[in-house]
Amino acid sequence: MTADLLEKATEFENRTLSHMSTSDRVAASREAKKLILDINEIYKKTKDANLMDVMKRLTEKKKKIEKRLKGTPLV
Repeated sequence: MTADLLEKATEFENRTLSHMSTSDRVAASREAKKLILDINEIYKKTKDANLMDVMKRLTEKKKKIEKRLKGTPLV
């Protein structure tokens, strides 16, 4: 199960973000959230530092997607 999750996480990380529609970005953000939460459940039991690194990388990518969804703030 862990190997499958890590494989999905790696595939998600290597996916390109360019030319995505808004609905694609929403779906990608939700997928990232699900992956992070699933990996976190395993991390709670094992305390594996590698899992924490994967979650951090996924979180960074998720933040980039969400930043694009919300748009730039008007000052």
